[in-house]
Amino acid sequence: MKLLKTLYVMLFMMIASSAQSTQNPIKFLTDPFLQTPTQSAVHVIWFTEFQGDQHWVEWGPDLQYKTMANSKLMSRIRHEIKDEAKNLIKNENSNVWRHEAIISDLSNHDRLPYRVVTASNDTFITSSTFSFAPLPAAEKPLKILLTSDHQLKPMVAANLQKAAETIGAFDAVFFAGDLVEIPDGFEDWFSSPKSFFACLQGHANTVFGTTQYVGASIIQNAPIFPAIGNHDVMGRYSLDGDLLSQFKNPYPRESVQKHFPDASPEELKNLSFNSDTYEEMFSLPLNPAGNNTYYAITVGDVRLVTLYATRIWRSGLTTPTLRGKYQESVDTLTHPEKWGHGDFIFEPLEKGSPQYEWLVKELESDEFKNAKIKVVMLHNPLHTLGENAIPPYCDPIQTIHNDSNGNITNVTYEYPMANDVLIRDIEPLLEKHGVDLVFFGHSHIWNRFESSGGMAYLETSNVGNSYGAYTSLNGIKRDTMVPAPNLPDYAELEDPNGLEPVMPTIAPLENDQGKKLPFISSNTISVFSVLDTGTRSIDSYYFDTEHPEKGVIKFDTFKLRE
Repeated sequence: MKLLKTLYVMLFMMIASSAQSTQNPIKFLTDPFLQTPTQSAVHVIWFTEFQGDQHWVEWGPDLQYKTMANSKLMSRIRHEIKDEAKNLIKNENSNVWRHEAIISDLSNHDRLPYRVVTASNDTFITSSTFSFAPLPAAEKPLKILLTSDHQLKPMVAANLQKAAETIGAFDAVFFAGDLVEIPDGFEDWFSSPKSFFACLQGHANTVFGTTQYVGASIIQNAPIFPAIGNHDVMGRYSLDGDLLSQFKNPYPRESVQKHFPDASPEELKNLSFNSDTYEEMFSLPLNPAGNNTYYAITVGDVRLVTLYATRIWRSGLTTPTLRGKYQESVDTLTHPEKWGHGDFIFEPLEKGSPQYEWLVKELESDEFKNAKIKVVMLHNPLHTLGENAIPPYCDPIQTIHNDSNGNITNVTYEYPMANDVLIRDIEPLLEKHGVDLVFFGHSHIWNRFESSGGMAYLETSNVGNSYGAYTSLNGIKRDTMVPAPNLPDYAELEDPNGLEPVMPTIAPLENDQGKKLPFISSNTISVFSVLDTGTRSIDSYYFDTEHPEKGVIKFDTFKLRE
């Protein structure tokens, strides 16, 4: 009887243990995603919340090959700790491990199946089976998704789901910045139902009306090539305070050096801004500075040149206590170390800067010259009807105002249009070297333009919400939303840099007066665009989440210049 009782207890414990294991199994934080294919290799990356013992990729026609992965702890991804009343206590580093395997010897193979495996304490977890391919050969027609500004926005999952349902499998994703809302936020990348990986891997959960949207399994099978946007740059780093406030509080490095001359390189970064999480997240070609914030790569017939062209976004309102684009808060006038320095640029791009000189060499390279389709991708627009067309893309000129006693009464910032780096230095360079497409985001709208020489500009960033289009067609002036007292050439309407938007060629939306609109700016309608390299065409589609019965509507198509 005693033995029977003992066996019963043991059986009960085994069942309980099994149930607990079922309830709390080890699991992947993401599906794998693909990076930087070459003619013979591709990078496979995935994440877990534990280090594990071994990680590998099984691949091949019968999954018969095995390639081991290297693992690294992400250094700055964090989550917030709150008390029972939801008050913030602190933020702390998340235990996020990145695993990467480089699959080589693929030169004789086309697309192949693969899956990833993680072993930890004699427990094995295996992903679903996906597929990868080496760098596509020239002449092979590709379908490339053009997207940007996901930022945990509400319509992203619906947008990507409809894109995949409409087009089928994509061969690559070009992402023009603002991947997440807060670059060091664990939720933004992994745990939110609208997170970056959830939407692009088909695990999202958003609902409009009675319809649930999950996104699509895109980057498990197609490499993603991002550009860095302002939401991909973290401000001052600290384990105290909330992450959103830190994100909004970057500081120019030269000013940090002025106020903290003894700061070490790490302290300098922590007191100014950094893109560490972005750089650690992706395996992209390195530039001469040793990072991947700007790079170039060939994808089939496309030479993609990706620039680091973004700056901090601050409010344009002129409330005295507000630190904004055009002024400092009156509360900080005697504390220069707390100034915001307006909309300062994170990485120099003006003529003579390291990034500019790199760009010149890239545009003069054989890889660029011989490419059939030449694309430059960046986050900040050159031409747009959106809010973020102003102020001009240049470092602000600071003026410190004093009274007769020498006391600071105001600190203001000006942005001369003649100093716009993108228009003055970059646009002529791109035109000179025959760039076919300049692709950007930032303003959360769809519009496109064309230069007198035939270079196309496309902003297709309305995937989740819009900040408005400013044209005579809707009567909304930028100064009603964003006053600019220190910008004498301020453009209330249209593109400040003088180009007329191109009307969609198939089915433009109309305003209440029945006039056709050369843009889409909506908080219920999302847009995606697709580059077809076989036809040299870009097709744009919209989907109305309030009227899903209408389906996806193709509203514009155009061909890049030959």
